[in-house]
Formats: sequence, structure tokens, C-alpha cells
Amino acid sequence: AVNKRVVELALEVPGVDHAVNFIGFSGATRTNASNAGAVFVTLKPFAERAKDPKQSAAAIRQALLAKFSSIQDALVLVVPPPPVRGIGNAGGFRMMVQDRNAAGPAALQQAVGAMMGKAAQTTGVQQVFSLFENATPQLYLDVDRVKAQMLGVNVIDVFSTLQTYLGSAYVNDFNLLGRTYRVTAQADSQFRMNPKDVLSIRVRNAEGDTVPLGSFVTVSDISGPSRVPRFNLYPAAELDGSAAPGYSQGQAIDIMEKMAAETLPPGFSYEWTDLAFQQIRAGNAAVFAFALGVAFVFLVLAAQFESLTLPLAIILIVPMSLVASISGVILRGMDNNILTQVGFIVLIGLAAKNAILIVEFAEQLEKSGKDRFEAAKQAARLRMRPILMTSLAFILGVAPLVWAVGAGAELRQALGTAVFSGMIGVTLFGLIFTPVFYVLCRWFSTFGRRQKPSHEPTPQPAE
Repeated sequence: AVNKRVVELALEVPGVDHAVNFIGFSGATRTNASNAGAVFVTLKPFAERAKDPKQSAAAIRQALLAKFSSIQDALVLVVPPPPVRGIGNAGGFRMMVQDRNAAGPAALQQAVGAMMGKAAQTTGVQQVFSLFENATPQLYLDVDRVKAQMLGVNVIDVFSTLQTYLGSAYVNDFNLLGRTYRVTAQADSQFRMNPKDVLSIRVRNAEGDTVPLGSFVTVSDISGPSRVPRFNLYPAAELDGSAAPGYSQGQAIDIMEKMAAETLPPGFSYEWTDLAFQQIRAGNAAVFAFALGVAFVFLVLAAQFESLTLPLAIILIVPMSLVASISGVILRGMDNNILTQVGFIVLIGLAAKNAILIVEFAEQLEKSGKDRFEAAKQAARLRMRPILMTSLAFILGVAPLVWAVGAGAELRQALGTAVFSGMIGVTLFGLIFTPVFYVLCRWFSTFGRRQKPSHEPTPQPAE
């Protein structure tokens, strides 16, 4: 009934095309459970949803959550698909909370509940949940071994009979018409619907007679976990969530790690899995890539100018362009994702390009006999027009990426915003500070020694 109601509510949301219902299957854990269900929702083609912002994937997800909040008989979650197919069951991050001191399922659920409560009060993460539940209704079969022995029933036969009737047992294979079929033994569903059916199952004793299980087995209602997953040998419970808008996945991971250090009791720890594990394992690869890019540009410029100080006048403008780029990303409420980092790498070359135009021309003017101050000032004045023209052309060229629409627009907007705002900073800061950096670098290069005259002195006539 709950699954049917979920399907009905999902189809009422604009933008939803179809909803496929699976009963007894947990979509988040990919396991079978009698008290779980999964509904896979497919959206209408993007071309039909592009004109209405309320039919974006994020808006539809929020609308589904609002619809499902009216259901009181079950906990209904809306989980997006994983960004990389095959790695994880859903988007966001997954933390495995481990019980390393064998405190039991109840203590594990209490630790996970404390993490969920703390996450609900913390900014930077959202929709942190766990499907680990220690209060699942269960039936406990208590076998009176003494009475079973008196009746001549082997306890091993009792367990194997329960396995065959309630679960299933593989028998053999047989061939028919060129095909192989598997034989599996199991009681029909109508004979295993309630506890009375279990007690009616008969087991053969040592004398060859059949004895009902009700003669020496009692059934009682208990509660416990429907499953106890293990992660790296320890009993564990998954804790899923995602980064809040404006926060990156790395920031969300740092928030969860700090939260775990403050919240988890002694004897409990955590490990990461799925994409979060891959991201942590990759480490600060973006930082190394950026540093390597700066070093490569510096070496190329050092070879071009045959100097170790002049390239500094060009490289020093890069941090300012990054400040402008990061400011633009923050103003638009975006996170620092992989495409934003690609934009940062691109800015290294773009910032160096504009600075080279000034530094190279200033060096030529200084070699022709002008003072370094006059050379820098004249170079900035003469190269301002080409710098403005090329920079403005590039800024207008990436403007469509900043306001991109359509499928995958978020990716284009991330790259476009980083480069667009960074190029504005490159243009403004480059024209102002590149001449200053040139003068400072030339002063350091000639510090402690007299500057050689550019031309030989004019010989005076002999008296």
C-alpha cells in the first residue's frame, strides 16, 4: 500500500514521466527486505522540462520530498543516482560507522542516530540518513534441545528443514530439450505465511516417524536488525548524505570527519567508501597540478627571457587572478568542483599571456636606454589596447558558458564562471600591477650592483 501511494504521489509531480515499483527490495542498499520497497522514477525528456525551472532534477527532488512527507507509515527517501555508474548506489557520500569493540547492534544504532542528529544541526551537509534499523520485527524460534533429543530428532535436521521450507535449497540440475534447468526446493508461500505454519512443519526422527516442530519449538516476537553489514571485518552501518548547496564534496567530507571525532563514542570508528573514498585517496591532486602548472610556466618564461627574475613579474599576477575567480564562484553560490579547478589551471596561461605583453615590451624599452620606471609605464600604456581587446574578446566568448542552459548546464556554468570572473581580474590587476612587479623584479636583479649603461659613452675630442 505504501509503495502504491508513493507511485501515485510521484506521478503527480510535474516533470515525472514514469515510476517503477519494486516491493521487498531496498534501492539504497541493494538488498532484499520484507519491510522495504523501491520506486525508480524516470523524468520526462530534458527538452520538455528545459523551459520550466521547477522541472529541473533538483526541483523535482525537492517536490518529491514534499509530497512524500505526508506518508506516515514509512520513511520515504529520495536518492539521486550515483554520478559515476558502478561506484555506489546513490549520489553524495557514504560513511561506514564501525563497531570495533563488538558493542552490539543497539549501540551501533545509537551511535548512528547521534551522528544523524548532529548532522541535522550542522551547515554544509544535508539529508544525512542511515537505513540501519535495530527494531525490525522478527520471529525467534527457540528449540528445546532436551525435548528434541527425547523425541529422537536431530537438531541439525531441524535447521536444514527450516532452511529448505522457509528459505530455499538447491537440489540439482536437469537437462530438457537442450537446456539446463535448476531445481530449488522451497515450501509454497501459502504454507509459510504465519508462525502456525512454521510450527506445523514436520521433521523425521531417528525411528522414521515425522514430528511437528510445535512439539519442541516455541515462537516469540522480537526486534532486531534486518541485516548487519560488515565493512573491513567490523559490524558497520552506512551513513549517507550529500553536500549542501554552495559546499563542495571535500568540504562535506571534512565536516563529517570533524563531526565523527566529536560525536562517536569510544569503540566506534568510521571509514569512507564509494566516491568519497576515491576522492580522499586522490588527495590534493588538484593542488599539485596547479603548482606543477605554475612551475612549468615559470620555466618556459625563464628560458624565453633568459632570466630568473623577469618571470616572477609575470607569475605574481596569477594569485590575483585566482582571487577574482574564487570571488566569482562564491558570489554565484557554487562549489569548488573539478571543472572549477580546470578553470583555475586555464587562468595560469591566460594571466601569463597578458603579463608577457607588458614585460616583454618593457624589457625591450629598457634595453634601448630608457629607465626601468619609464619603460614599465610606457609598456603598459602602449600594450593596454591589445590587452583589452584580447581579454574582452575572451570574456565575451566564455559568457555563454556562464549563463548556460540545457542538459549539463551546471558543468558548463562551473567552468565558465571560474574563467569569466578570473579573466576580469586578470585584465584589471594585470594592467595595474604587472608594471609594478616588473620594476620590483628589475630592482632586485640589479640590487647591489651598478646598472650598466645601455650605450657606450660618446668619446670626447682630445685637447
